[in-house]
Amino acid sequence: MLSERLKTCRKSIDKTQKELAEYLGISERGYQNYEMGKREPNLEILSKLADYFNVSTDYLLGRSDDPNRY
Repeated sequence: MLSERLKTCRKSIDKTQKELAEYLGISERGYQNYEMGKREPNLEILSKLADYFNVSTDYLLGRSDDPNRY
C-alpha cells in the first residue's frame, strides 16, 4: 500500500523520483526502492514524505483512505 500511495502522491504533484530523493537527502535508487516496495522508509523519512505531500502518515501507510492531515 505504501509504495502505491507514494507513487500516486508524487505523480499528483508532477514530481520526479529524483526530486523526491533530493528533498529527502537520499539516493534516487533509495527512493525508487520505496515506490517498488523493496524497502520501507524509517520514521523520519516517512514523516518528511507526509509533510511534503501534505497528507497523514496513516494515509501513506494505508491505515486511512482520507489523505487529510488532521
